[in-house]
Amino acid sequence: MSENSARERTLDIRDLPKVSLHDHLDGGLRPSTIIELAPAAGIELPTTDADALADWFVDAADAGSLERYLETFAVTVGVMQSAEALTRVAREFVEDLVEDGVVYAEIRWAPEQHQRGGLGLDEAVVAVQAGLDEGVAAAVEAGTEIEVGQILSAMRQDKRSFEIAELALRHRDAGVVGFDLAGPEDGFPASDHKNALDLLAANLFPVTIHAGEAAGLPSIHSALLDGRALRLGHGVRIAEDLETETVEGGDDAPETIFTAGSVATWVRDRGIALEVCPSSNLQTGATKAWGEDLDEHPVDVLFRTGFNVTISPDNRLMSGTTLSDELALLVEAFEYDAEDLLELTLNAVEASFLGLDERRDLAELIADAYEDLIEESGGNDADDA
Repeated sequence: MSENSARERTLDIRDLPKVSLHDHLDGGLRPSTIIELAPAAGIELPTTDADALADWFVDAADAGSLERYLETFAVTVGVMQSAEALTRVAREFVEDLVEDGVVYAEIRWAPEQHQRGGLGLDEAVVAVQAGLDEGVAAAVEAGTEIEVGQILSAMRQDKRSFEIAELALRHRDAGVVGFDLAGPEDGFPASDHKNALDLLAANLFPVTIHAGEAAGLPSIHSALLDGRALRLGHGVRIAEDLETETVEGGDDAPETIFTAGSVATWVRDRGIALEVCPSSNLQTGATKAWGEDLDEHPVDVLFRTGFNVTISPDNRLMSGTTLSDELALLVEAFEYDAEDLLELTLNAVEASFLGLDERRDLAELIADAYEDLIEESGGNDADDA
């Protein structure tokens, strides 16, 4: 980290342009919207006070396991069963991203979970795209640029991944930029979905897979081998493949040496992006092997040892967070400064499913914005959001 991190922090993280790659549509609803949509959807809520409902989601998700964390989605998915609801949620999702300073996002969701009201898969995708388009158009009209793409998730515990892969390919030129496997990871490897993943590979379609969250190295290996994953959703348990050795430093200060195993070496040396979501990882217990607190999260070790680390919020409602909040937590825990945040953001640009020219343009926009904001703030350090 830069020596500038010791200076007074004056740069507001919310002013910084950000890129969000791991952001679940059904994990980012506004509590007030859930309250308004619940009666028509037949969903009984624990409270109809928006602030109290927001607290309920965080408390319910903060259970220490991915399975318990996923139970909260019964409510959010339940109110997203009509085209109108999907469009509204998607539009508001973009509005909230704009408010947080996000300039590019890839939002993921599982169309197969939104058919209880009779929607076809294609109808659901079109409804979400309509909301994204409305949100982007409103932002542009207000003078703010943002681009948002869809990642379609197949639920790994179900048998519809080939159908969702075909759906993604049908909409690849109409807003869908990638494919994902989501849901319970442990016991449901990517190899269970070989036909779908082979179809995507044959059509040169980008894939990111949840791996290295609730399961360890075998899950990551399967995502890489069977899924040809370009990114790993979370991926933090790749740190299990790092051996540590403490040696005496030059001034008798101990120094930690990290040696990567074969899977970690492949991920690091090939630049396979890790979509790290710090708060979510603590909630689901993904990083409990390293400790209960953020300053024990392996994200810093992975970042410092050359892994292609990106930062995302995962589920903003369940974690009570934003991308700015997640970056602020890293500033607080590891004394990251603006240079570190810029590197993490440019990592996300490079890992995005944009084309080469679009990535170059976005990287230039972000670098210029950082330079301007740093000059205006008179320093190089990031303030908490």
